[in-house]
Amino acid sequence: MKKITILGSTGSIGTQSLEIIRNRKEDFKVIALTANSNVKLLLEQIKEFKPQYAVVMSDESYKILKNKVDQNETKILKGLEGLIYVSSLDDVEIVLTSVVGMIGLKPTIAAIQAGKDIALANKETLVVGGQIISNELKKSNSKIIPVDSEHCALFQCLQGQNKKDVKRLILTASGGPFRGKKKEELKTVTPEMALRHPNWSMGKKISIDSATLMNKALEVIEAHWLFDVTYDKIDVVLHPQSIIHSMVEYCDGSILAQLSETNMQHPIQYALDYPRRNIANFGYLDLIKNNTLTFEEPDINTFECLSLGFEAGKIGGTMPTVLNAANEEAVNLFLGKKISFLEISEIVKEAMNHHVTSYDLTLDKILEVELLTRNYVNSLVK
Repeated sequence: MKKITILGSTGSIGTQSLEIIRNRKEDFKVIALTANSNVKLLLEQIKEFKPQYAVVMSDESYKILKNKVDQNETKILKGLEGLIYVSSLDDVEIVLTSVVGMIGLKPTIAAIQAGKDIALANKETLVVGGQIISNELKKSNSKIIPVDSEHCALFQCLQGQNKKDVKRLILTASGGPFRGKKKEELKTVTPEMALRHPNWSMGKKISIDSATLMNKALEVIEAHWLFDVTYDKIDVVLHPQSIIHSMVEYCDGSILAQLSETNMQHPIQYALDYPRRNIANFGYLDLIKNNTLTFEEPDINTFECLSLGFEAGKIGGTMPTVLNAANEEAVNLFLGKKISFLEISEIVKEAMNHHVTSYDLTLDKILEVELLTRNYVNSLVK
């Protein structure tokens, strides 16, 4: 039985992970659950899974939980300190990190230092802290098993292969709701339009990132660190059907691809069970019904975020932090209807042009650059 901490248990990945665990309680024991502000759902999860610990971020949520939960059964913690604590508990074997944003970086480092395996569904951890995480992994017995469908696909396609034989990693992208559109057609895009992803049901932030292709830009940087592959060996292709989740091309011209239904429970279960596989209770791919697979080149002139991701990754140092922080702020501004859809990439580009890259990469430096970038983006809008 694997003992698990879930960071972000009330989000999309967290709830789907608990759905898997709900059907296989003999295989998993939930030690800790954490949430940002969805106290109502977290209370329901505590009642069902009876974790030893639960963590919330705000004082208000903390007070509510303490009054409603028996502390002898589930101890309530709060804030970043709580996340770090439940990520490094002696009993925990695997930490699923599915929180959104930079908040996942410190708990992930703490978990690696404590020798825990990481089921990673938090892009920012590797985008901004890839070098730090890479250094920590070299000193630890921890493994990172990616939960993102694309990176999980690459992970599977690389199993049993010689890394020296890899010619390129091919990340697939659905293209989002605006695939094939030109800039002129995107001037009047509303948040409601951008949130309508054709294939996946996701949170608001990642849905907007998919619409701008920033999601794929972040995945390129993540793939660089996960698989220790240079950027000139990472390509992106549009695959509207989202059946092939990614591919690896080898030096002999062979391409290995991982296919499955567009259901995030597939990569979640793979990460939780690794290195074993288990029977899926959530559907199998019907190749007869899904008999058309097409591929297109991404339009980086219209969707500039993708090229900005490659640029930030190649520059390295603190530049990926700027890319990520500027994008997060710009997405929030767009969702708040304070900027237009096309201004998201313009703001990210401006923030990158403004930044002087530092290669003295420490956690404090990353957090400093993140704050400065967020402030700069908001000053642009004002």
